[in-house]
Amino acid sequence: MAKSSNLYVRIEPDVKEQAEKVFDSLGISMSSAIGLFLKQVVINRAIPFELRLAPAKIKSVDSMTESEFNAELGSGYSDYLVGKGRPAKEVFSNIRKGLRT
Repeated sequence: MAKSSNLYVRIEPDVKEQAEKVFDSLGISMSSAIGLFLKQVVINRAIPFELRLAPAKIKSVDSMTESEFNAELGSGYSDYLVGKGRPAKEVFSNIRKGLRT
């Protein structure tokens, strides 16, 4: 068996508990999961998932300049042209479902 080294980390108790439940359902220990993560860091020479900031709060139209507003419209139109987005009927249907619950 290979030598092992101890690693001590501080983590929020609820995050640890939730992670343990996931690892238990996968049939692996917390120690094995952390080992897998670290091996992926070494293999990829990077963190093995995308790091990004949370989306910025949606700006209200009243707080936008005219050029910001036009840029938002242009972005939405570009998304529409390439098939991104959902039909308004579907969106409003989902909103109504959410209001009923």
